[in-house]
Amino acid sequence: MFRFLRNIDRKGYKRQFGALDIFKFIGPGLLVTVGFIDPGNWASNLAAGANYGYALLWMVTLSTIMLILLQHNVAHLGIVTGLCLSEAAAVYIKRPYARLLLSSAMLASVSTSLAEILGGAIALNMLFHIPVKAGAILVTIFVMIMLYSNSYRAIEKWIIAFVSVIGLSFLYELSLVDIEWGKAISGWVTPSFPDGSMIIVMSVLGAVVMPHNLFLHSEIIQSRQWNLQDDKVIRRQLKYEFADTLTSMGIGWAINSAMILLAAATFFKTRVPVTELQQANHLLAPLLGNHAAVVFAVALLFSGIASTITSGMAAGTIFAGMFKEPYDIKDNHSRLGIVISLVLALVIIFLIGDPFKGLILSQMVLSMQLAFTIFLQVYLTSSTKVMGKYRNSLLSKITLYGLGVIVTLLNIALVISFFK
Repeated sequence: MFRFLRNIDRKGYKRQFGALDIFKFIGPGLLVTVGFIDPGNWASNLAAGANYGYALLWMVTLSTIMLILLQHNVAHLGIVTGLCLSEAAAVYIKRPYARLLLSSAMLASVSTSLAEILGGAIALNMLFHIPVKAGAILVTIFVMIMLYSNSYRAIEKWIIAFVSVIGLSFLYELSLVDIEWGKAISGWVTPSFPDGSMIIVMSVLGAVVMPHNLFLHSEIIQSRQWNLQDDKVIRRQLKYEFADTLTSMGIGWAINSAMILLAAATFFKTRVPVTELQQANHLLAPLLGNHAAVVFAVALLFSGIASTITSGMAAGTIFAGMFKEPYDIKDNHSRLGIVISLVLALVIIFLIGDPFKGLILSQMVLSMQLAFTIFLQVYLTSSTKVMGKYRNSLLSKITLYGLGVIVTLLNIALVISFFK
């Protein structure tokens, strides 16, 4: 699929760009967005709001800013080179190191898929009382059918619809609660580390800035390419891509913030600890009414299904990239990558005893792998050999490496917190 798009020859073809052309570029960013409003985010954000009120909203703001910079940078790689992050690593990094880095990314994709499948299964349990493990099987089967039978463009439209449902659901939920906006505004811009919050802080980071999304964005952005040889078209793509990324990440920031606001205004206010998503659903009913609980569960179901789809696509992209191949659902390497991620995640779900804790820990795993992916990405996008004249400027390089250092230091702080 993407291979075909990359091989299109449009030399001599002049295309006029109109004011509405930006809408033709909207889509890839939303596929990435659904990855950071996934069930892992729900668990992390509800835990943050229920335990610490508005105090950890700043982490959503910081994580989203980091995400915008990183996603734009990795999309830049895809547009300029015609390679996704995984392919570029396989081409330009020595094979042993590339295989090690990409294998760790595959493990992160398994962790991601675990959270996505588990979230969808929990939602089915809320709505229809289906056992979580049986629900996990149903979600996995449905997603596999979607990935193996639908084209990318069709999936993109489904994802946009899913994101819309999730966003509208939280608007409805917030309309029912009394938000302390003064504390919320302060929480968004004032960093704080309440006692015992380090695990939640890192899980929020891992839930927003996700390694698999960096690999996925560099692949799917190429569905908008027309002519890699035309400098004017490349620059136009970079401009529209940033608008797509900024808009989509802004939507994600709003939805993630809404989760913490909802938990702070309900569970933290009433001093009710939340230890599982089903509990949150049951507690919302007496506080906000039965309709709120149903809307919560429906939004979680859409989130679980949509994010499992993008997680599977990312795994296929990473695995195919190891063999210097683009994502193509008809290709065996892409298919195998999807199977490895989803099936291994399903097996782990059958082995864990506490689904909510599993969601939190899965996000921590993502945050720990994230630093490796960031340094890999910045190394590639800063290379003249890889990017030519589109390589990172000195300021961009310093900023992006700085983000990698911040993530690394936060991970070190997390490890230290375990020994206190």
